[in-house]
Amino acid sequence: MKLVILGGGGFRVPLVYGALLGDHAEGRVTEVVLHDLDAARLGAVARVLADQAAGEPDAPTVTATTDLDEALRGADFVFSAIRVGGLEGRAADERVALAEGVLGQETVGAGGIAYGLRTVPVAVDIARRVRQHAPDAWVINFTNPAGLVTEAMSRHLGDRVIGICDSPVGLGRRVARMLGGNPDEAFIDYVGLNHLGWLRGLRIAGRDELPRLLDDPQMLGSFEEGRLFGAEWLQSLGSIPNEYLHYYYFNREAVRAYQEAEQTRGAFLRDQQARFYEELGRAEPSTSALKAWDATRAEREATYMAENREAAGVGERAAEDLESGGYEKVALALMRAIARDERTTLILNVRNRTTLSALDADAVIEVPCSVDANGAHPMAVDPLPGHATGLVCAVKAVEREVLSAAESGSRATAVKAFALHPLVDSVGVARRLVEGYRGVHPGLGYLG
Repeated sequence: MKLVILGGGGFRVPLVYGALLGDHAEGRVTEVVLHDLDAARLGAVARVLADQAAGEPDAPTVTATTDLDEALRGADFVFSAIRVGGLEGRAADERVALAEGVLGQETVGAGGIAYGLRTVPVAVDIARRVRQHAPDAWVINFTNPAGLVTEAMSRHLGDRVIGICDSPVGLGRRVARMLGGNPDEAFIDYVGLNHLGWLRGLRIAGRDELPRLLDDPQMLGSFEEGRLFGAEWLQSLGSIPNEYLHYYYFNREAVRAYQEAEQTRGAFLRDQQARFYEELGRAEPSTSALKAWDATRAEREATYMAENREAAGVGERAAEDLESGGYEKVALALMRAIARDERTTLILNVRNRTTLSALDADAVIEVPCSVDANGAHPMAVDPLPGHATGLVCAVKAVEREVLSAAESGSRATAVKAFALHPLVDSVGVARRLVEGYRGVHPGLGYLG
């Protein structure tokens, strides 16, 4: 099978390739094509992948190209992990938002809207070209904001685009370990939108063990989300929120921590990855690109959501919490299920159909899905409580305004998207945000 990785010069690509190396079964990926607009970054990542493949029998071949149409032809799967505007764009998103006293995080609030406005037109173009050059391909979207971008692409690809995120899986694995269960065998009852969901149950051997965790404040305070939100708040909710909900439940504290930080997350990653690519570009051919990548990745993971932990007063991440859900493992499991009809259950971003009655059928949500050769099928879930339904509906309404603004080029609709977001809540601020973002992002010039 042929796998095309869009954003193939991106830092996380070796995770995907590393997962492929362990697969030797029939119907596996044998050809990987990296696509990126930056040839130098493509070369650097190709070196890391070559180090990974050294000594591995039957490693998938790797080629790189800056020609999108060439990359797509004959693809069986397309993995999209693009970053429109690069990390400099993310850093600019943060600066503009924080200057207005609102959150600039890349998927949440003002920053997420800005990122969506410049990413959706590019994602839609990719969807159209996939349909033209690889109509039978399945698109696995990891591009942020993942739910919004998946919904934009689904308007052109239908159910053949599926969004993935490692955040809910990582949460489920941490909770399963706390409860003494095998994370690979537990069923995670998780519902919401991407980066806006709640773990409401965790079944081990058919029994929901989450109430046992919620009844034990000491156990609640012993893992990442428990320390971040606090046992009392989790007991009040009766569920474990996705870590990104910290931006909603503790918004003022998070914004203050971001404003007081020496450097925003986007600026840190921009500088860190620039050093990695620059140093690898100057290094001798004998230098281990894989070791350099591993060291950079370890620093990246250890500093994840540092501002939120600062706001919560919980210090550095514990070693046992550094493991993510492994989006590369989710992607591989998804490809196997579709290509080989190896049925499985995964938490994915798919069209709602009738899953959540508060949303229409085409709204992309994040829920457990059964996956087979025909794609991903959302499983029936219990309704969300009122407070969660209200938040999901409000944010989905904002996403729809972003999609409308991207399609129409309407500045007024973009202002509406910002103004309606719960973390912006001011028309005046929304207008200044639109002008601020237009000033730093040439790609938003389409908003007339």
